[in-house]
Amino acid sequence: MTAERTGTTTRRAGLDMARQVLRTEARTLEKLADGLDEEALGRALDLLLACDARIVCSGMGKSGIIARKLASTLASTGSPAFFLHPAEAGHGDLGMLVDGDVFIALSHSGDTGEIVALLPAIRRLNVQLIAMVGDAASTIGREADVVLHVDADAEACPLGLAPTASTTAALALGDALAMALLTERGFGVDEFAQFHPQGSLGRRLLRVRTVMHTGDQVPRVGERASLAAAIEEMTAKSLGMTLVESADGKVAGIITDGDVRRIVEGGIDIDRSAGECMTPDPVLVTADALAAEALRLLEESRITVLVVDDGDRRAIGVVHLHDLWRTQMV
Repeated sequence: MTAERTGTTTRRAGLDMARQVLRTEARTLEKLADGLDEEALGRALDLLLACDARIVCSGMGKSGIIARKLASTLASTGSPAFFLHPAEAGHGDLGMLVDGDVFIALSHSGDTGEIVALLPAIRRLNVQLIAMVGDAASTIGREADVVLHVDADAEACPLGLAPTASTTAALALGDALAMALLTERGFGVDEFAQFHPQGSLGRRLLRVRTVMHTGDQVPRVGERASLAAAIEEMTAKSLGMTLVESADGKVAGIITDGDVRRIVEGGIDIDRSAGECMTPDPVLVTADALAAEALRLLEESRITVLVVDDGDRRAIGVVHLHDLWRTQMV
């Protein structure tokens, strides 16, 4: 009974601490946002936008982990960047730096020895320095071209030792810098998709034009063609449908396998024209629409094929439900 009570008490203390940590870090971020030095952030953006080389992010320990994440975020949003381990830099990796780079140093104290040791080389190589530090008067802060103050009054750690609130603040400020840079560059969805061809992000950003059937793959007949000719075209192209086009080449309707079954069951003469048997006004989608949006349209309309048009009801392709399902696979 004593052990059970002690365990319950300990668990409550842990849960209370978890809630306190979240609140402490939330307050830190609120203070960081309210006290954001817009002039310093603007100068940092100017340096990064003018950078013709690479953005180099560096830090030791937990700050190094945040720096690595910042480099990854920058690189994936249109700003070539990489992480440089400051200890390894002093043993040859400094050769990765070139004239024109911008160096972002993350250090809560601003006096991390491994980064301080790199400062002469950074200057010698004509590399601009942005410091993300907790103390602007620190060694790294004094040497920097721009100081972004990462303000954290106290760590969320009950011992006051483990980097918690300070690393959360550095992570958030790094994200803020990267997203501000993305905005300034005019980096959009299409550019983002180019850097994320794989995984769930790539699938979400896939465009209809990349999965649609085009050219001779698209089954199509004229309105005056017979139903028999339409069935022959459907069989040849194996998409379970055919477009029906008017004399001016615009999409008039569509005939699907389901339509054919209903027509046959109804005893309709297969020599009737495709125009008489078609479903008029099929659902259209543009080639630049997201594949995810096309899939939503198909599922909501309970159909299996979308017609991809040029904006003037002229078909440039078709996209089948199965094509879009494949884009959802890992």
